[in-house]
Amino acid sequence: MTTLLQAVRRFAEAHATGTGLAQTPIPGLSTVRATAPSGLLHAISRPLACLVLQGGKHVTMGTRTFAFGAGDSLLITADVPTVSQITRASVAAPYLSLILELDPAVIADLSVQMKAMVMADGAPVRVEPTDLEVSDAALRLMRLMERPTSLPVLCAPLVRELHYWLLAGRHGGAIRRLGQPEGQARRVARAVAILRSEFARPVAVERLAAAAGMSPSSFYQHFRAVTSLSPLQFQKQLRLIEARRLMMAEGLSASSAAFAVGYESVPQFTREYGRAFGLPPVRDTKAVKHWVDAAE
Repeated sequence: MTTLLQAVRRFAEAHATGTGLAQTPIPGLSTVRATAPSGLLHAISRPLACLVLQGGKHVTMGTRTFAFGAGDSLLITADVPTVSQITRASVAAPYLSLILELDPAVIADLSVQMKAMVMADGAPVRVEPTDLEVSDAALRLMRLMERPTSLPVLCAPLVRELHYWLLAGRHGGAIRRLGQPEGQARRVARAVAILRSEFARPVAVERLAAAAGMSPSSFYQHFRAVTSLSPLQFQKQLRLIEARRLMMAEGLSASSAAFAVGYESVPQFTREYGRAFGLPPVRDTKAVKHWVDAAE
């Protein structure tokens, strides 16, 4: 019988890009494959569940570092800045994981049907053993891709079932907060969506607060409580992460990347980039290229 590890390995080997990421035909579902330990990856993660099937990884948020491996699930329930690193991976035993972006609308509907109480737990990042029911639903989703004609009929119910088992399991309390229509997480998420789409230009806090349905002062407090950053810091992180991607993946110069993400001063960009990633842009690009060459 095919296991989830085998199904993910087959799909990842056939479809992974140079970064190791492979998007499936199922919206919000992707696989990651790596044949060597990675460098540090900075991101502002969306709410997601990551099922690790082989290898190991570290994720740091703030002062907390989570180490996890095969059989564990990483849960992120807010748009928060993380630094991740694949720590165990080889050609013989690649790092393999399955990632599901959590859907607040599905969570809200399920929470009503399950009559589940929202537990007061503010930790946006956690690691727990993967529940058997979650693995089973994920395997059936992966099998659908071997029969593409079944996707339009069976995909949505199985994605819903996977959300159900996540809600019913160890992660349930934290996930339910995402389904509260007027909860802090959902309201802040509306402002985050604006920042993600318009990070390269100035965005007034008043506009973000209005999108969240809060006063500016209340919005600032709730935004920081959910994301761990102020709106301005959040936007700056988005700009720097995108600038780094442009330099690494598309070969842009530091100045071109700076202007592309909304900076008007290259020296300011260089200073803030160095504080965020530990090296100035040119040295960081060379260091990453050296790591990639060594891993190949």
